[in-house]
Amino acid sequence: MSIESRFKSRLQQRAQQHLYRQRPLTLTAQKAEMQINGLPVINFSSNDYLGLANDPEIQEAVLQGLQDPLVSYGSGAAHLVTGHHLQHHLLEDEIADWLGTQRALLFSTGYMANLAVQQALMQKGDTILADKLNHASLIDGALHSDAELKRYPHLDLSALKRRLQKITSGQPLITTDGVFSMDGDMAPLADLVSLAESEQAWLLVDDAHGFGMLGKQGKGSFDLLGVKPTADTIQIGTLGKAFGTSGAFVAGSQTLIESLIQFARPYIYTTAMSPLNALASRTALKRVIEAEAEREKLQRHIQQFRAGAKALGLQLWESQTAIQPIILGNSETAITWSEALKQKGVWVTAIRPPTVPAGQARLRITLSAGHTPAHINALLNALKQVQQQHGQAN
Repeated sequence: MSIESRFKSRLQQRAQQHLYRQRPLTLTAQKAEMQINGLPVINFSSNDYLGLANDPEIQEAVLQGLQDPLVSYGSGAAHLVTGHHLQHHLLEDEIADWLGTQRALLFSTGYMANLAVQQALMQKGDTILADKLNHASLIDGALHSDAELKRYPHLDLSALKRRLQKITSGQPLITTDGVFSMDGDMAPLADLVSLAESEQAWLLVDDAHGFGMLGKQGKGSFDLLGVKPTADTIQIGTLGKAFGTSGAFVAGSQTLIESLIQFARPYIYTTAMSPLNALASRTALKRVIEAEAEREKLQRHIQQFRAGAKALGLQLWESQTAIQPIILGNSETAITWSEALKQKGVWVTAIRPPTVPAGQARLRITLSAGHTPAHINALLNALKQVQQQHGQAN
């Protein structure tokens, strides 16, 4: 059987179901106003929550690094060979100091971090209990471990407790997003920490969409909610969202990090991230820590948008974060609205199954400190026009 014979009909079917994915081509730097697919647009689809992806201080750090004979662009090898540069080491120490954890460990992507942690820590006979709406990388990490995966209904602590109490052997691990990437709501971390302690479970929190955006100094969901992680809490974060660079990290205990270095195949067998990116991320971390004005500005944008969207009668999710989904129902409607908005100079991505549940296709609007009140008004005006053209959402 050829590749074409296996996939041609599947590709056609996906297109007919309005589920076909295409890559938009960005022609400018990542910022609020961009050119995408040849269109000048205001970008409301980026996870650049603090507007740091094109930050002058980070750019200057990169330029200086390029002139430094001790910093190469490529790392040349895995961390355990010759790829672990001083810039990586310093960044890990600074992340640990920022979060108040014993150690931190860098990964090239958040996806790799979620694969690595669950594969390395969980063994046959163990159980992973995952929120139904966890990010795909958390689910894939569980599926690629030797543990049994059980999913509980979104934010349903009673269901989670029942599942935990049915476990009679092995080690349980609870996994959850801190801020859920498609809905923008938050995990009840205080209750999860308490439940994990009472049931002797470990807790893994992927706070990719919380770090930088939430809490004092951008320390994320735990800090915002006033919850202290335990020794058996694992935090995962990304550098590719609020930090404006790329890569990811795992933060936790000394034993956790040493175990990952010894046993996590996605860490051991991967070339280390660029030392230049690590240097840039050190500057980004400083910017994140100091970005209280940007976080306050972002909160004002969130309130402005939610008030305006509610006045239009749009169906919003209960999100107080920068992720503001508008639920439209079916995939065809979501695509129609998204394309109409793009033609009006507003770039908003349509999110469809299987990324979200069937019947919950949506516009996923993400707000940034890089936006202005005028940008938010332009978005609301465009939504009003599309609503008038195409009617209320399903």
